[in-house]
Amino acid sequence: MISADRRGWFGQAPSPDRDKYHDKYFLVVNVLDGDTFDIDSPDGQYERTRIRLWGVDTPETVKPDTPVQHFGREASEFTRTKILGQTVRVELENRQNRDKYGRLLAWIFLEDGTLLNELIIEQGMGYADPRFAHSRSRQLSHLQNQARKAGKGLWADVKEQDLPYYFSPDQLPPGGFGFQATLKK
Repeated sequence: MISADRRGWFGQAPSPDRDKYHDKYFLVVNVLDGDTFDIDSPDGQYERTRIRLWGVDTPETVKPDTPVQHFGREASEFTRTKILGQTVRVELENRQNRDKYGRLLAWIFLEDGTLLNELIIEQGMGYADPRFAHSRSRQLSHLQNQARKAGKGLWADVKEQDLPYYFSPDQLPPGGFGFQATLKK
């Protein structure tokens, strides 16, 4: 019966990504920016697997046709110093784990057990991305509110025009996120 379930007869078959990456350790070999990096595992036609952090959006530094955004360099350097050349543990959601660009969406644990996704938000190095549902959205939103109130990282001097589009008034859910009134104009 166990072998039948592994083939998906009693439920959804495990994805190849889950089998290959979930709860496994990999060396970080390249950091593109604050929320995107490569690990030392082949990914189909590519030598490396590109990972995008679940629930985190850091200011852009390398996006084509986009200027470096407020606090982008600092966020990228923060991530670089935490993971480049380090072994990390990858954890996947129990769902689709690829974004529209083919990057693996993951939770990344540092060698000491710290969840990088949370650390970035907690230190004000990025935003809790509300655009895509995931299992830790409430926790990341809470950490973001704490970082904002404490003026950590990008929250020390972020202006309304620095915020991602999904924080604009026409994109906010009813009641907003409760911090627009405290932003510098």
